[in-house]
Amino acid sequence: MDISKPPGVFDILPRGTEETWQLSHLWTYVESVIRKLAAEYGFEEIRTPIFERTELFKRGVGEATDVVSKEMYTFEDRGGRSMSLRPEGTAPVVRSFVEHNLHTESRTHKLFYIGPMFRYERSQAGRYRQHHQFGVEVIGCDAPEQDAEVIDLLYTLYRRLGLSNLQVYINSIGTPEARIAYKEALKNYLKEHFDGLSEDSKTRFETNPLRILDSKNPGDQKIVASAPSILDFLDDASRTHFETVKQLLTQLNIPFVVNSNLVRGLDYYNKTVFEIVSGQLGAQNSVGGGGRYDGLIKTIGGPDLPALGFGTGIERIIQTMLKQEIALPNPYQPALFFIPLGKEAEKTCFTLAHDLRQKGISVQMDFSRKKIGKAMQLANQVGARFVAVVGDQELQKREVQLKEMATGETYTAPLFHLNRILEIETSSHDILKVWNEMHRPFEEPGEAEFFFKKISQSIEQTKNLTQQLQSAMEEIQDIIE
Repeated sequence: MDISKPPGVFDILPRGTEETWQLSHLWTYVESVIRKLAAEYGFEEIRTPIFERTELFKRGVGEATDVVSKEMYTFEDRGGRSMSLRPEGTAPVVRSFVEHNLHTESRTHKLFYIGPMFRYERSQAGRYRQHHQFGVEVIGCDAPEQDAEVIDLLYTLYRRLGLSNLQVYINSIGTPEARIAYKEALKNYLKEHFDGLSEDSKTRFETNPLRILDSKNPGDQKIVASAPSILDFLDDASRTHFETVKQLLTQLNIPFVVNSNLVRGLDYYNKTVFEIVSGQLGAQNSVGGGGRYDGLIKTIGGPDLPALGFGTGIERIIQTMLKQEIALPNPYQPALFFIPLGKEAEKTCFTLAHDLRQKGISVQMDFSRKKIGKAMQLANQVGARFVAVVGDQELQKREVQLKEMATGETYTAPLFHLNRILEIETSSHDILKVWNEMHRPFEEPGEAEFFFKKISQSIEQTKNLTQQLQSAMEEIQDIIE
C-alpha cells in the first residue's frame, strides 16, 4: 500500500529535507514579514474555508478559464453537493464579504489572507498542486490611488525580503464593454495566423481569446507581438484612470513597464492589471500579480462595489530569495539547554524550564539521559545559546556553570535565578542595537534636531535610573570580589 505524499505537493519540515525552501523557519520568517507589512498598510486578516461550492468558482472565476475547466479539484459530498478545493483566494473572500453583509459598513475594506490553494496542473519550478498564497483584497474604493497603493504594497514586500532583479508590468484592460470590441479586433487578427497558433491557443480562440495574449508558447508570442493593442480600445474613464496610476507609481519611484498583452488568467479583471516578475525562476518567472475586479461582487450576488487585489505565491518568494542568495534568518534557537545528571536534577530542571518559559525565555531539555558529550552535540544541533549541566553538586551549591556555545566561555550563575542572567544577556544585545542606531548618519538637519531633543529628554528622565544602576553595579562588583 502506497501512503507517500501525492504528486505535486510537499512537506514543510524543520530539517531533514534536501530542498532548502521547504524548511519551516523560512516560511515562518516570510509570513511574519507579510503580516507586519499588511498591518502597516492597514489590512486586516480574513480566513475562509479551503473548499467552497463549485458554483462560486464557476460564477466568480469564469467557467471558460483553465482554472475552472481543467485545474480544479472537484468532488461531490455525501449530501450530493458539488464542492471544490479553492483554486484561488479572491472569490472565497468576496463570498464571505457578501454573506456576512460587510458592505453595510460604509468604509473601504482592506483584507488579507495567507493559506493553501489547490490546482491540478503540471508540476514545474514554483508551481505545485497545493501552493500557498498571500493575497489582499480592497473592496469599496475605485480611486486610482488605491490601485497604486496595492502595487506599492506588493513591490515593497519583495524589496523588504531582499528580492532584486524585479520588474513591474502594468496594463489596463478597460471595461467589459470595451473588451467586446477589442475581442472582435483580436479574433480578426488571429484568424489570419490561426494555423500558427499552439493547440491550447486554438482552443482559447473561441472560449477566451484574450488568454492567447499571455501565452508562454514562443510561437504564440511571436504572433501576438503584432496584435492590436487593448490600450487603443479603452474608454475615456479607463484611460484617465490608467494614466493616473502610472503617474502615482512614478511618484513613488516604482519602476514599471506597460505591457499591453498582460491580461491575467481570470475572467473577473477590469481596468488595471499588474504583474511583478523575477528573472530567477526561468520561463515561469511571475512572482505575483493582480488587478481590479469591479464587477465580481455583483456577479456573486452582492452590491455593485469596486474592488481590487493581488496574490503572490510563498513558494516562489522563498525560491527566489534562495536563488538570489539573500541572507536568511537562522532556525529557532533556544536561549538555554538543560542537561540534567540524575533523577533529582531532572525534577529540578523540569520545573526550572517551566518557570523560565513562563517568563518568556525559550528553553529545551534533554529527557533521553544521553551522556554529556552526546547531549552537548544535541544542544549544538538545536542552536542553543547557553547550556547548563546540572548535577548533585550544582543542586547543593544552588549555582550552575552556564556555557556560551558561540564563544565557549563559562559563567557562574544562580541556579534558581537564571532568568535574570538570560534577561541581562538579551538586554545587552538591545543596548548594542540602540547604540549602533545612534551612530547612523542623519540625512536631514531636521532629523538630527529631532533626535537631539528626544535624547536630551530621555537623558533628563533617566538621571535617577542611571544613579540607581550605578549603585547596583557597585553592589554586583562587591559580590564578584
